[in-house]
Formats: sequence, C-alpha cells, structure tokens
Amino acid sequence: MAKKQENKNYKVIAENRRARYDYAIESDLEVGIVLHGSEVKSLRTGQSNIADSYASVDDGELWLTNSYIAPYERAMFSHEERRKRKLLVSRRELSRLWSATKREGMTLVPLVMYFNDRGLVKLKIGIAKGKKNHDKRATEAKRDWGRQKQRLLRNGE
Repeated sequence: MAKKQENKNYKVIAENRRARYDYAIESDLEVGIVLHGSEVKSLRTGQSNIADSYASVDDGELWLTNSYIAPYERAMFSHEERRKRKLLVSRRELSRLWSATKREGMTLVPLVMYFNDRGLVKLKIGIAKGKKNHDKRATEAKRDWGRQKQRLLRNGE
C-alpha cells in the first residue's frame, strides 16, 4: 500500500485544551478568520493564545473576542493584540449558530487555531454546553479509570 503523504503546510498554532474539560462539545465547525499582515507573521512564529476567548454573533456577523496574538516586532505597522476579529462563515451556518446561542443557550468556544493544507489560518469552534462541577468530576473519573485499565492490560495483572 502507498504511504499517505503528510501535509507540510498543516500546523497547529494554538489549542484550547481547557474547553473540552469545561464544556460538553455538541458539534464543531471550521471557520475562516480575518487577519492583518503582521498578525499572520506573528502566528507563523506561534505566538498566540485562544484559551480565554469566545465567539459570538453580533449584528449578523460572527466575531472572535479576547483572543491574543502577540505583536510582530519587525512590522512597520503593528496590530492590536486583543482586538475583535471577524470570523468567516456561510449565511446558513451563521443562522444555525445564532439559533444555537440565542434559543438553545449554547456557547461558541474556539477549540483549535491552525494553518490548513493551503496555508490559510482556520479556526475550529465548538458549539458547546457548559458542564457543572459534578459533570467535570464524572469525566475525570472516567478518564482515570481508562488510564488504570490500560496499565492493568499492559502489565498483565
């Protein structure tokens, strides 16, 4: 069989690992993001954070709020680090996201920011529902039991 080629352009820039702990992700969606030139240069060096950010639908547009992209030192015109960034999504998806947030009480959480196979910056956002503390404990107990089960199988006890 032929070996599948690795994509050289695909690169994860920032990941929100805490989102899967704090939220129950119902579905996810890949969206584009509008960036300035110095922001793209800064992302190529991997200097960003989406852990404290969230997405929202305002005035018929999807926005990413409170995401951090470090300033690029060699840029002539620098950018604002924590500005609102517009997210690109189709009208049908936008109406679905609006109804999920306004009617069903869901939250739009950024999960991963990455360069896709064509070298464009993409953001994967999850449509999520917040977990209560007992749900978080149950998830943690399930994960611990999975690890313990793997150890037992590995050691042959």
